Formats: sequence, C-alpha cells, structure tokens
Amino acid sequence: MATEMQLYCVASLLRRGRSLDQLSTGLALLGVLLGLGPWWLATFNPWALAVGCGLLMLGAMQKYWALRVAFDADLFQRLADNPSALDDNTQALDQALASLGLQAAERGGRPWPERSRGALALLRRQALALAAQLLLALGCLLASPWWTTAG
Repeated sequence: MATEMQLYCVASLLRRGRSLDQLSTGLALLGVLLGLGPWWLATFNPWALAVGCGLLMLGAMQKYWALRVAFDADLFQRLADNPSALDDNTQALDQALASLGLQAAERGGRPWPERSRGALALLRRQALALAAQLLLALGCLLASPWWTTAG
C-alpha cells in the first residue's frame, strides 16, 4: 500500500515536468524562428528549416508527455491529500478514468507502486523529448558556422 509521503513525493516529482515543459516551449519558439526567420529575410536555408521543424516536432512530443504528467501530478496530489480514504478514492478514480475512456476497465485496481512507476516513466519520456530538443538546438549552434559554406 502506498503511504501518504510516497504519494506526495511522486506528485512533487511530477510537478517538475512543468519546468521541463517551459524550457521545451522556449526551444520550440527557437525552432519557429529558425524555420521562418530566413524567409522573413528573403533567404532560404534548408538546414535552418530542417532544424526548426525538428525542434517543433520534438516540442510537440514533449508537450504531449507534459500534459499526461501534469494530469498525473494532479491525481497523485489529490490522493495524497486524503490518505485515509485511499482505497475508496482509488476505486472512484478507476471508475472515473474508465468512464472517460482514459483507462481500460481491466487496468483498474493496480497497486500504487506500479502506478507510481508508470507515472514516473511518463516524466522520463518527457525529459527524453526535451533532451533530444536540447541536443538538436546545441547541434544547430555548433554547426551554424558551416552552414554558409555548405549551403
């Protein structure tokens, strides 16, 4: 059985996804500038367009995971706030998720450690999408001096 502190810890870790999401949004905006900037200057650079599209696609993936992580963070916080009714709230949560089509009915009743691992796996996916965005942006910065000679 999950303890109150374990639920709070998971909720707190999941709330860190908001910071990751904010950084990713900035990188996605950089992607828009890289992709559209050359057109505004009446030049065309296929490398800038490719990097811009890559940053936007990775940003969209990260945004999807960020939404899932934020949803789970709210659920874990809600359950941690009233640990004495955890069994009843778990059953109500499973019914609500199933009725909304967010969880298969047979997935209900899972133990909280398993649910915690699943929620933290979503946070890792979000962080990996951000890491890919950062690597692409860094690669763009390091390669940009050669774009003028290659293009």
